[in-house]
Amino acid sequence: MKLALQAGFPPRWDNETMAPDHPLRLTAAEARVLGALVEKEVTTPEYYPLTLNALINACNQKSNREPVMELDDEAVRQALHGLEDDGLAGRARSADGRVTKYEHWLGEAFNFSRAETALICVLLLRGPQTPGELRGRTERLHKFEEIADVLAALQKLMERDPPLVAVLPRQPGTKESRYAHLLSGEAEMASAAATVPPRSERTDPGRPLDAGQDERIAQLEAEVRELRQEFAELKKKFDDLFA
Repeated sequence: MKLALQAGFPPRWDNETMAPDHPLRLTAAEARVLGALVEKEVTTPEYYPLTLNALINACNQKSNREPVMELDDEAVRQALHGLEDDGLAGRARSADGRVTKYEHWLGEAFNFSRAETALICVLLLRGPQTPGELRGRTERLHKFEEIADVLAALQKLMERDPPLVAVLPRQPGTKESRYAHLLSGEAEMASAAATVPPRSERTDPGRPLDAGQDERIAQLEAEVRELRQEFAELKKKFDDLFA
């Protein structure tokens, strides 16, 4: 049973990892806010915990997000309230009081490894993905040496009680299965499986990709996105410096 929230601190749960004692049903906004907090803690630690404006920008950025969202301050505030109720995020405990900042408590809730944290983060931010896509897109968060390492971490998440990740039914014409997080419930996962088109409809149907080609393309796409994001972050730093 949950205990009452105290002064912005995460609630205490009955088990060792403080995991929620009920199935999570994060909204799309809650999933985006949580994923953005986890990502920025690793990629821009100098700006973490995040102010509300920084968190809104992180949620709405156009790189490394699928789908791209346009959350306003009220939507982000409501998402933070929901995440705080679940003990997953809220006001930073180390804040000095002059500016309100926000942090996630995913590690306290689930005691994830770095590999598991990276996978959950990217699944929250980008939806269902293949192991090859996950390997390329988690590089800034955690480096997986082999696809087998990705699969091993996914397996651990699927073996949780309750499971936090599930493999989706393979789409017709595809060679790799996609994996989805279950923090938004089974219904969300089923919806994702039904609405994402087969790979044969998203690539040249006359030239199917093998698993190795698919992985390399995913890695190249991830590198391009990361370079764009790094450029945007550098531009913001210069703008802030000379503002």
